[in-house]
Amino acid sequence: MNKKTGGLAGIVVGDTAISTVGKAGVGLTYRGYDIHDLAEKATFEEVAYLLIYGHLPTEKTLNTYQEKWHQLRVVPDILCRVLEFIPKTTHPMDVLRTGISFLGTIEPETASNKQEDIADRLIAMTPGILLYWYHFHQNGKKINTQTDEKSHASHFLYLLLGKRAKPLEIKTVDVSLILYAEHEFNASTFAARVTTSTLSDFYSAIVSGIGTLRGPLHGGANEAAMALIEQFKTPDDAEKGLQAMLRAKEKVMGFGHRVYKTSDPRSDIIKTYSEKLSRDSEKAYLYPVSERIEKIMWDEKKLFPNLDFYSASAYHFCDIPTAMFTPIFVMSRLTGWSAHIIEQRQDNRLIRPDATYVGPTPHAFVSVSERLEYV
Repeated sequence: MNKKTGGLAGIVVGDTAISTVGKAGVGLTYRGYDIHDLAEKATFEEVAYLLIYGHLPTEKTLNTYQEKWHQLRVVPDILCRVLEFIPKTTHPMDVLRTGISFLGTIEPETASNKQEDIADRLIAMTPGILLYWYHFHQNGKKINTQTDEKSHASHFLYLLLGKRAKPLEIKTVDVSLILYAEHEFNASTFAARVTTSTLSDFYSAIVSGIGTLRGPLHGGANEAAMALIEQFKTPDDAEKGLQAMLRAKEKVMGFGHRVYKTSDPRSDIIKTYSEKLSRDSEKAYLYPVSERIEKIMWDEKKLFPNLDFYSASAYHFCDIPTAMFTPIFVMSRLTGWSAHIIEQRQDNRLIRPDATYVGPTPHAFVSVSERLEYV
């Protein structure tokens, strides 16, 4: 592959009005709104509406939108039966991929089931898909996938924990959903747009995104970060362990970014919630351990934490199983994927890039009886 375009780094492949990612010193914005303002002042429902419908909702519209999500939460019985057949050992990302794909067969995209409604249905129902499967196989329970919780974050935590979560835990998950919602032409979003460009259906594009996010170089970094942090009980232990990893040239997940060069604007936001949650946690030491890892990575490699690093400990302090970290990413990024699918359809052209050929030069075909064995 031509080194100048390896991984398409720095190559502009299209236009978007949905977000900026480190462009011209602007940082991260969703449809012109700074991520810090959205995380501080908005809810995930407001951000989802902004991304999918193009503008922030009024109070009346927001209330109607939240009620719509409330009505769309319930997982159909036939899908619940499918979830029961998915093995207990399956990764939750594969559960979401399969569940959403199956939903596309029983609620296909049609003239009456339009793209925005499908987007809202998928976002609203994803916690139910994930946690019905989880509780059925982990606890032998067939849970009710509807709750009276108003927000998406509190609904997810209630389904997971079986009770209403603490306000700080709900706020933390809500903020994290906002931070993960959209990030321009990242790998999974680009995959969804490529699928969309072929005039495929909405569900296929979403499943393309999930499959791409499944990879540890994209969506699995928060799980890997948690596995790293949990190894250590004190900051000094973390320093010794990390120095050994660096000497061995092991990859440390949760640091650096393909686009951001000096810092990830989302990281400090979720870091504050990790610190607050740690104060009341039995594993409070995980936060200073994380800070020491952050310091070593900067001192030794000049690498900064990305969103995934402190999201890991924040989720852990909320009693969220590590295997669910990336599925939460899906719960959030469904909004961004949906916005990009809609945008791609508005001015569609098949995405089909060229490649630089680096294979053998042309030569004559040799019949099978005359071919020599390769040594």
